[in-house]
Amino acid sequence: MTTTETAAQLPVVHAKPESSVSVWFSHSLIQTKRLLMVWLRDPSTTIQTIAYPAVTLLMFRIVLGDSITAATGTPSIYGQAALLTLVAAMTGAVVSALGFKREKASGLLSRFYTMPLNKASLLTGRLIAEALRILITTVIVLLVAVPLGFLFMEDPLTNIALVCVPILFGLGFAVMVTALATITEGVMLISLIGILNTLLMFFNTGFVPIIAYPTWLQTVVANQPMSCAIDAMKGLSYGGPVADPLLKTVLWTVGMIAVFAYPAIRGYKKAAETA
Repeated sequence: MTTTETAAQLPVVHAKPESSVSVWFSHSLIQTKRLLMVWLRDPSTTIQTIAYPAVTLLMFRIVLGDSITAATGTPSIYGQAALLTLVAAMTGAVVSALGFKREKASGLLSRFYTMPLNKASLLTGRLIAEALRILITTVIVLLVAVPLGFLFMEDPLTNIALVCVPILFGLGFAVMVTALATITEGVMLISLIGILNTLLMFFNTGFVPIIAYPTWLQTVVANQPMSCAIDAMKGLSYGGPVADPLLKTVLWTVGMIAVFAYPAIRGYKKAAETA
């Protein structure tokens, strides 16, 4: 058999372009796996994003739980559990952004950009990894909340929606933090996000109901993104309005992504090209 005949019998392999949807999806999953393995191998990241929220929930329940329940007439564990899942989502986003800074400083990001891979997968893979991390953290926090008095609804779809709210909130926040990470230094990033996290964490409906705040501040507190997500989670777990706070959460998430997605993409590309 001649070389020509042998070549004719071999299957023809058509390599898909890097910009194709299937390549983008597969490369995103590879990046997701890489990031999850990096996080799992880092004890400080695991503690900060998984163990810390669960321990903080336990402390809140011991120190503030009974007093808040007595003052409001509503079990405090529902608001506190929702609050801590969102705090974990925000904290994890900052940890992920600092990881991006390390990849840029080490030159890993620029090396990825020279490889034959879909460039968008670097960002989408990070966001998918964020979603999975938030999912794991949320489930852990809610399971810790069960012996403290937290009860899931009987409807499985309601419980699935409950777990999805922090993921929805966290993705919008992660896109914003990623965009900020591409234009700020590490210390400045922590300072900016620290201030924002503090304001959101202490002026929300997770600790006390909206009527506990001054009248002039109630509208702001009730409509800030964390309060909307907390109210949606309380409605899905304890009972109460769901549609309105869930819609506001979706709008906040879509708004953050719409505003910060393009800066995040541009910043990612610029960081890789100038590293």
